[in-house]
Amino acid sequence: QVQPVESGGGLVQAGGSLRLSCAASGRTFSSYAMGWFRQAPGKEREFVAAVSWSGGRTYYAESVKGRFTISRDNAKNTVYLQMNSLKPEDTAVYYCAAKIESGVDYSRLNQYTYWGQGTQVTVSS
Repeated sequence: QVQPVESGGGLVQAGGSLRLSCAASGRTFSSYAMGWFRQAPGKEREFVAAVSWSGGRTYYAESVKGRFTISRDNAKNTVYLQMNSLKPEDTAVYYCAAKIESGVDYSRLNQYTYWGQGTQVTVSS
């Protein structure tokens, strides 16, 4: 079992950058694939990025590919989301989530068991 806790959100101008962090408690962190999702007001929660247990495989939504980078440090039980070239449409609450590593289904929200409380990212135009 892991409990993700997000940090690093805030207000940034369009074109700027932010780095989100997700610290996960639990001794089995490296057994889990980790994902970032986001939810804008009035919209459904959507997949942003995911990383395999080892960090060797990463996956991205088309809308963030080339701008966002996900990474993890298993020694620190932490996963990161580096967000560059931010756009107003990136404004949302960003959630970190964990799922048992299975090699598949990284973008499927219902495969993730443990969720953080979210951190707000606001991009002004």
